Amino acid sequence: MSTHDHAETEGKPKKKGSFWKELPILIVVALVLTFLIQTFVARVFSIPSGSMEQTLHGCPGCTPDRILVDRITYDFTDPSPGDVVVFRAPDGWDENEFKVDPASNVFTSWLRQFGSSIGIGDPPEYDLVKRVIAVGGQTVSCCDAQHRVLVDGKPLNEPYIYHQPGLGNRRAPFGPVKIPQGQLWVMGDNRENSKDSRYQNGADADPVRGTVPVDNVIGKAQFIIWPPSRWQGVRTDDPHAMP
Repeated sequence: MSTHDHAETEGKPKKKGSFWKELPILIVVALVLTFLIQTFVARVFSIPSGSMEQTLHGCPGCTPDRILVDRITYDFTDPSPGDVVVFRAPDGWDENEFKVDPASNVFTSWLRQFGSSIGIGDPPEYDLVKRVIAVGGQTVSCCDAQHRVLVDGKPLNEPYIYHQPGLGNRRAPFGPVKIPQGQLWVMGDNRENSKDSRYQNGADADPVRGTVPVDNVIGKAQFIIWPPSRWQGVRTDDPHAMP
């Protein structure tokens, strides 16, 4: 080969890889990045029941809200009253608020877990979304003459509560319950349709067992991202702030 031919060969740009060869790599990279973001930064969560109506929609037959759950905030601070949180149900909780279909095999279980981690499927575990009403060291009870929940003897201001038609606004009495440190008392905004701290772990006999460990909290609900007609932030009024 002549010097001239060799120079021409070296001067030719190298053929770039085919788009179709690069596409699978790009897809894998995108999935890995999505998985890492949802594992450590934010996660998409599908509302599984109507217990948080009308703050969050999860009613049978409707399009459930999908929310963006912030996983960073509680690395620096603990949940506060008024926060809407997603958490793993503590051991022993009654899991009848919604149905989690068990995976038929290991591969299906892995597929569902992966789909949940990238926001395209429901979680295979019993995760719940509720509002924090009281935290460690506080005492919660129900109710005063106006059917308001009390924390440390003071009635809460809860404009987010949804009253189901025909059921009025009466509440089943409970407490007073002193919340242990490191635990949370959580309740649904749809009080007549929420299996929350009031009813869990034999709460009638030992209400403290219905509290949720802070360590079980997955993150703070920040935004409704689906459907588009519901795009908005998640309401997190402080119920201890009186109007």
